[in-house]
Amino acid sequence: MLTVALGGAATVALPAPAWASDDQRPGAHRPPALTPDDRKVIAQLSPRRALEHLKVLSEDIGPRIGGTESERRAAHYIASQLDHFGYDTTLQPFPVADKFLAQLSSPAGLPTDLNWQVGASGHAALDTSVTASVVDVRAGSAADFSADVAGKIVLVDYVASQREAVAARAVAAGAVAVVFLPADLVEPRRASAFSPTLPGSASSPLSIPVVGVAQAQKHRLRDLLAGGPLTLTVATTAHRGLTSHNVLAERQGRSGPNGPVVMVSAHYDSVIGAPGANDDGSGTVLCLELARVLKAIPINATVRFGLWGSEEQGLIGSRYYVRELPQAERDRILAVYQNDMVATSWDPATRYWLLSFTGQSNRATDEVTGAARRLGYEPQISPVTQRGASDHQSFQEVGIASANFSWRGEESPALLEPPYHSPEDTIAKNISLERLQVSMELIGCATYATARA
Repeated sequence: MLTVALGGAATVALPAPAWASDDQRPGAHRPPALTPDDRKVIAQLSPRRALEHLKVLSEDIGPRIGGTESERRAAHYIASQLDHFGYDTTLQPFPVADKFLAQLSSPAGLPTDLNWQVGASGHAALDTSVTASVVDVRAGSAADFSADVAGKIVLVDYVASQREAVAARAVAAGAVAVVFLPADLVEPRRASAFSPTLPGSASSPLSIPVVGVAQAQKHRLRDLLAGGPLTLTVATTAHRGLTSHNVLAERQGRSGPNGPVVMVSAHYDSVIGAPGANDDGSGTVLCLELARVLKAIPINATVRFGLWGSEEQGLIGSRYYVRELPQAERDRILAVYQNDMVATSWDPATRYWLLSFTGQSNRATDEVTGAARRLGYEPQISPVTQRGASDHQSFQEVGIASANFSWRGEESPALLEPPYHSPEDTIAKNISLERLQVSMELIGCATYATARA
């Protein structure tokens, strides 16, 4: 089923980085002082190639929900590209929890941007579709449910403590579906689409669909309804018995099958309703472009790429990979470069963050710091900062040198761009090829410096 991002998914023309190897980069404090080895990597990097991969992931496939068909399509696409580059590529399967999704659309096809993936409640009607006119009951108090609710889809503000009572009122009033609208978060954050839980209905699911939309979708729906009558189709689907996959690819170095390993990684799944262009399509395509470049350069260590499934459900893929890795194999890993949100176009995201789960520096942070110094970016990178919540944590929990690298707000790594985890995380609204190029240069130079030693 087609899923269109809020505002449409058409790619706009992005300005391509136009600097030569020795030019000063945007935001850098001086021109680079590159080594001959740095030049071997930088001369071959192409953000335009990376962008073509990103179009496939975020536009052709769209939201990539762990264990579902959309994530599986992405895994096979990534694996096919790594195979094409000549890597030894494998898919590592692991089980994940059931997912409950819905499609919210305008049956008449107007407005054309109203065709969204949202979350569905597993405690309400699933594998069903309803089409009806829409009424906004705002807070959803008893007084808000009038006689004209019968046979209609209701929009209602989501308050966790009231969600079951409101859903029950909707059923009693004869509504045919409930669309929960999240509270606005403090800017720049915006609420994501969600699958509402109704624990009191776990043993006896509600008879109508109940779904949860994102903040941007809430405002779009209310604006449309304010302009006149609105008809929606709500179609829910239960995805059960799911298997997610890690995509693993390696090129053996001159040190042989028991030699050291350098890993470059990212997660390729996304949250409900989010095309995931920056989070984490950007990190995924960085890996693909570096895989293409590093395949042709002689190296000592084995270079391994890890594209993790189901990160958004709690680092499930990377933790599975680490758990299955024998200690002797863990000991081979020199550093893991985890790339998560490396290309946002949000203007305030001027700091490149070095995030360590332990808060301590390690081989990964040291090598990126060195690459930043050579590229003239040292003032723009953060000190090593303690933070988990991405796949580097899975490795650091067992003592493997790893860190997360991303562009975020200057003051704090918690300062993320407004499109984060939203339907607006698209190429058009949230991708800078300049930031992607700088990220590829930083990680590419650091990886090669580690692998060639």
